[in-house]
Amino acid sequence: MAGEKVYFKLDFNIHEGKLATFEQTAKTMIDGTKKESGALGYEWFLSEDRKSCRLLETYANADAMLAHMHETVVRELLPKLLESATLARFEVYGEPGAEARGMLARSGAVIYAFRQGLGR
Repeated sequence: MAGEKVYFKLDFNIHEGKLATFEQTAKTMIDGTKKESGALGYEWFLSEDRKSCRLLETYANADAMLAHMHETVVRELLPKLLESATLARFEVYGEPGAEARGMLARSGAVIYAFRQGLGR
């Protein structure tokens, strides 16, 4: 539904010897996303063996998510991040909207648009 939050869950496998580059690019991405008013959460979790990372993103609504996808963080920094890691899994929770569906499909995202439950 329009106006509902949209969530991303991305899993990355970090290339051997590229952890420092990965972490620096992630930090730059965090700094850029902080400036986006509709970005409610942007949290990176590194595995204990430091070989994989999970990124959890929360957007106020589909418009905020789409704005993020058009920002420098995605257009310029995500390709840089993918020089040091492989995107292993990308899931979207919530209705991303018609325009974003094509972009997300090209990136291999699995979309879980149907929602039931207690959300706040």
